[in-house]
Amino acid sequence: MPTIADTPAGKRNAFAHLGALLLDAGYAVTDVHMALGKVAEKTGHPEMTFAILPQTVMVSDEPSGAATVVNATGAELPFRTTARVSALVRKLATGKVPVSGFSKHIQTIRDEAVAPGLWAVSLGSGLLSAGLGMLFRIPWWSIITAAILGMIIGLVIYGAGRVRGAGTIITFVIAFCSTFAVGVLASTLDVGPIPLFAVCAPLAVLVPGATITNGLLELSSTDMVTGSSRLMYGVLVLGFMTTGIGAAARVTGLTINSHGATLLGDVHGLGALGERRGLADFDGLGMLGGLSALERLPPLWVSWIGVVGVAMGISLAFGAGRMLTLLSIPAMMLTYAGITTLSPWIGSIGAAGVVACVFFFLARGLERRVPRAPAIVTFRPAFLLLVPGVVGLVALTTFDHAALITALGTFLSLSIGTKTGAVLADLVFRHEAVMQDEIGLRV
Repeated sequence: MPTIADTPAGKRNAFAHLGALLLDAGYAVTDVHMALGKVAEKTGHPEMTFAILPQTVMVSDEPSGAATVVNATGAELPFRTTARVSALVRKLATGKVPVSGFSKHIQTIRDEAVAPGLWAVSLGSGLLSAGLGMLFRIPWWSIITAAILGMIIGLVIYGAGRVRGAGTIITFVIAFCSTFAVGVLASTLDVGPIPLFAVCAPLAVLVPGATITNGLLELSSTDMVTGSSRLMYGVLVLGFMTTGIGAAARVTGLTINSHGATLLGDVHGLGALGERRGLADFDGLGMLGGLSALERLPPLWVSWIGVVGVAMGISLAFGAGRMLTLLSIPAMMLTYAGITTLSPWIGSIGAAGVVACVFFFLARGLERRVPRAPAIVTFRPAFLLLVPGVVGLVALTTFDHAALITALGTFLSLSIGTKTGAVLADLVFRHEAVMQDEIGLRV
């Protein structure tokens, strides 16, 4: 006997809730549209049409013209839950699960989604901040400060997530308080101009770099409304954070040294110059014979520890789970190796695009064979190394037109590289699937 789920309205509702789940999992609008289209084709419902917005899914069927609208919850799912969503879509795309069975799977995933705990978010934010400090070679005192502030910011984020209406204004408050703390410490220790990433590293967990890049990808796929809205939201958040940093710097008299590396590929180029710059810029604390241990820049080999710190920090803060954490560490090491190898040859901006293309292609290939390792999760930590969203914040904070051009060029390079990798993956793996089907028919 047919059930409500078997009716046209029930089927539209199932597809709409699946799309809302994908949006909450962090998928770009373009990817949600493609996933729903593939599932509709495999389940024998080509009459379904979809319209996707950043927080809304509209599903209609051509015969009747009726439509169903479902809103996403807006609560970002943990990485481990995103992995389950990817596995579900892969399973549904085989056509083995009827549309009437979607709702049960979707509700199970939502019911079992467990957000990272208070201390996981705090420790993850601290590790992320300290790891970025090591990668960008700021003095040891700045790394320690960034780690402590990062943990405090993690606590604030956890609490703010439970307050409705906190929104973007919390980014201004956090940026102001964090920069104020750095300014007071710098004034107390009399260290003079401080490195830019000493201010920006603790705020890395707040920067909407992925949102901005998703917006650029959607614009490149002609999803103009969604791409523009994401891009404007990302710029708005960066604006709030920049205002907070500027206000705190003015109150405390903080002077920021903006001449350090802002892209990861530039860090190795500092070499001895970076050390000499450190001697010139951070010679306070009354050390007549040179720098104290806390004022020195970490050696280059410490950057590898920073990579591990960033990977573990992101995994803890976003609830990746053990398997995805273990996967992200070697993935980020390969990404770091690729950036530092290619940057001297093609520049940091070009290296970001090339590594993004190769890594996203490989991530899509891994996703096909291990659905619980979705590209959206495995690529996100690497994304932070390719072009930390902090780059845009750095550019706005310094009001340097060259830094702004670098930030824009890097985001565009990353978007082009990611899009190219996605297109290549679709072509290669679609051909592979067709070949497998033909072999199966012959057998």
